[in-house]
Amino acid sequence: MIHFREARAAAIRILRDSTGEGKWVKRAVLIEDLFGKCRALLWLAESAPGNFADDFSAEMHRNLEIYWAGLWVGGGSNPADEKLYGEIWATSNEIAPSLRLSERVRSRGFWMKPPGEPAWEVDEHAPPVIAFYSFKGGVGRTTALVSFALQRVRIGDTVVVIDLDLDAPGVATLLDSNAAEEQQFGMVDYLIESPLQPKTKLSDYYRSCPDVAGPGRAFVFPAGLLDSDYLAMLARLDLEPISDINEHPLSKLLNDVRGELKPDWILLDCRAGLSEASGFALSGLANLTVLLGTTSIQSWHGLRLVIERLGAERFRLGMPQAECVVVQTMTPENPETAESAKSNFLAEAEKVFREVYYAEDPVDEDDDAFWYVRDMESEDAPHRPSVLYYSQRLAFIRDLREVADTLVEDAAYAKLGIRLASRFAREPE
Repeated sequence: MIHFREARAAAIRILRDSTGEGKWVKRAVLIEDLFGKCRALLWLAESAPGNFADDFSAEMHRNLEIYWAGLWVGGGSNPADEKLYGEIWATSNEIAPSLRLSERVRSRGFWMKPPGEPAWEVDEHAPPVIAFYSFKGGVGRTTALVSFALQRVRIGDTVVVIDLDLDAPGVATLLDSNAAEEQQFGMVDYLIESPLQPKTKLSDYYRSCPDVAGPGRAFVFPAGLLDSDYLAMLARLDLEPISDINEHPLSKLLNDVRGELKPDWILLDCRAGLSEASGFALSGLANLTVLLGTTSIQSWHGLRLVIERLGAERFRLGMPQAECVVVQTMTPENPETAESAKSNFLAEAEKVFREVYYAEDPVDEDDDAFWYVRDMESEDAPHRPSVLYYSQRLAFIRDLREVADTLVEDAAYAKLGIRLASRFAREPE
């Protein structure tokens, strides 16, 4: 029995061996369809034997068995086919100079697309977009986000928080104790309605946060009203990437928030794991991604996928790595145990970032286009973790007002807040 992973690897190997300069295949695309089958699209050299296509297809069938779907050959006279083949080549991901991969997927499309650029470049009129993400739940991601929001509001900033944890929402009720009783509409409503209504009334979907006291202001876009209809609403959502011609509802939301609320910060509370909404946020959209995790193997297995997405996937395409900060959470308060945990976390962070984030050092010492291996010595290098400690007081927050001072004044949370703000030259006063 052959498995899909094995068939896929065999297809790539055969195509690599058959494609390129001096070979009978000038260029090729491996197409993986929705049903777990593989097809090849080839453009043949003029010197290729007349029976090459048949022999190639037979070899692929021998190696891929049930996973082989057949062969397409470009360079024919049918204009419609040639247009389709050209689009496939143009939208596929590069494996080698003459070999590309086109993946058809049912979901998680943002995770599969080539990474993109941030929503905008940060300036005095364009606020930083910061995504808070953890691969595993229950590690204090939302608490860290709320701490940063509180710190900024207390120095007079306007903060907008968007709940992208649609399967297990909670940031709205943490920021506003009355949200559960009073909220009517939220993100699920916006995502369903905005494609149908070009001019949405943004104020229908967000709430001010009276529990967040300070000279600044805080607004939150909750997931939605958690009533008997919520699951049906959630089941209707399709967050898959749409045509580049049309603006994705989440991109539209960010632009509308920027224009109407004019915030100093936009914070995204991302769903743990590999959700569609998190794929959108981590596709390069955010100006900074805060990655929270623990020393557990499961946490690092997931974070590695994300760190590669933010790092190696980008610089392979000639793009700089996406900016990120790693945060170790749930660190034991016991000093001796804490030191051991921090040492283990740092060692794993160094290993993972060295392998899938940092670029090899350039020949030109003045080149600063990427994060390089040599930058690992910097105290603010992405892999160097901020540390948050486990606190029973913060583990069971019933009312934000009871712990707000702790979230602002605690040394570890305050230090993280300064680190995040300093990335945009906006340190707390």
